[in-house]
Amino acid sequence: QVQLVESGGGLVQTGGSLRLSCAASGLSFSRYAMNWYRQAPGKERELVAAITDTGTRANYADSVKGRFTISRDNDKNMGYLQMNSLKPEDTAVYYCNARRWDSYWGQGTQVTVSS
Repeated sequence: QVQLVESGGGLVQTGGSLRLSCAASGLSFSRYAMNWYRQAPGKERELVAAITDTGTRANYADSVKGRFTISRDNDKNMGYLQMNSLKPEDTAVYYCNARRWDSYWGQGTQVTVSS
């Protein structure tokens, strides 16, 4: 079955960095666009970053532009989200999503940024 497993979350101070990873299995990962979403307590899930299946194009939410970088390694079936200059408002559960005409989600990883 399809599995997306996120890792790399944790507690970090304001201004710190984290690198999230998403390990994909059970699907032809290179045929799927990959997205990172986040959901903070009491808020709706929001799209943070997206990358095409080939990794040639990426888009970011305005709130993370210049601080976050999405990437992927199709040979390893891995996706990444490098997060720098973290702010308390980045605190959320971060989810990996693979999307084509179908869509798959990971279980999420908690990121907490302390002020």
